[in-house]
Amino acid sequence: MRNRFDNQLAEMNNELISMGALCENAIASAVKALLEGDIKLAAAAIRIDQEIDRKEREIESMCLKLLLQQQPVASDLRLISSVLKMITDIERIGDQASDIAEIVTYLSGACGHNTHIDQMAQATIKMVTNSLDAFVRRDLTLAWSVIEYDDVVDRLFDECKSDLIAEIAQNPEDGERVLDVLMIAKYLERIGDHATNIAEWVEFSITGSHKSAMHGAEAAAR
Repeated sequence: MRNRFDNQLAEMNNELISMGALCENAIASAVKALLEGDIKLAAAAIRIDQEIDRKEREIESMCLKLLLQQQPVASDLRLISSVLKMITDIERIGDQASDIAEIVTYLSGACGHNTHIDQMAQATIKMVTNSLDAFVRRDLTLAWSVIEYDDVVDRLFDECKSDLIAEIAQNPEDGERVLDVLMIAKYLERIGDHATNIAEWVEFSITGSHKSAMHGAEAAAR
């Protein structure tokens, strides 16, 4: 019975990895579509989001079957409940990538090379990849590194926002396009937040607690 349960857990892990890979592809496709003004690539990113939604339903069904058909111990319950939380964040990452792609479909031409957008995209993809790797490898240190790396994405967002505000001041007639790019930067910043959430659920699945929650309690005590 335990062997069957372990096999089902392994299958769940594989599906989670597949869902994460789709998210990485969606982010990369949406940002490339933005920088190059590629409408077809933007449409592809939106289709990937639909596949991510399907994966979420499949994994959710697998988790519920594991809970109902097997007799998981406390550590198993923690693991499965963490996956149920993680797939919600992964699905929302897909939504954010799709939102970026939708902006590209009505943005007049490419936004041109934007160093901050490109860097934010690469950073958030790294966070998504590492958070899921941390889960599969049960690597607490890697999960913590993802949580800390969110500061990098936040800094890039602040720099991008400052540059775009300055651009609007210099070229007010270009304001609408610049605001669209700022919205895209905000979507990327949110993707970083969701990747952080995934890493925190990895931590919970391993230790039974959230490092961020402990830090919050310490801050409140001070």
